[in-house]
Amino acid sequence: MDADPAGSVVLGVAIDLPEPISTELRAWRERVGDPGASTIPPHVTLLPPTTVPAAELTEVNRHLADAAAVAVPFQMHLLGTGTFRPISQVVFVAVASGISYCELMEADLRSGPLQRGIEFPYHPHVTVAHDVSEAMLDVAYEGLAGYDARFTVDGFTVFDQNTDGSWCPRRFFPFGRR
Repeated sequence: MDADPAGSVVLGVAIDLPEPISTELRAWRERVGDPGASTIPPHVTLLPPTTVPAAELTEVNRHLADAAAVAVPFQMHLLGTGTFRPISQVVFVAVASGISYCELMEADLRSGPLQRGIEFPYHPHVTVAHDVSEAMLDVAYEGLAGYDARFTVDGFTVFDQNTDGSWCPRRFFPFGRR
């Protein structure tokens, strides 16, 4: 992870989506004109963007490794769509199973050196439309209403945010290993 001149990094932790799911959902973000389609890999957030002093990265990496070591692989089922409207102009693919694993992991990650408040209650999901018109939000909501995908989650990835706002994967933390 590269530190900025102020001596900090912005990182996030997420569950990467396997192929072909990742490509399919990125294509939907592109189709509706979402500006994040090319800079934000499809994912389920476990820790939202968090600024970390560069001097604490060793401790943060140890914390992430410890959290991953006690986690076990689980099945995730993505099914249909949901939205946060009118609170937030977001359409997402819903996590139908695997929710409790994500909630436990989110709480574990958002402790110790990564302790922080959150703006909204945690709700695992895959964003497919954000910062687009109401009409395009509707296109994503209706177009993916029948979406159905299953896969095994066997770890999480830490990402850092570049100065252009894009997210770059830095390290994968497999579950059940120290």
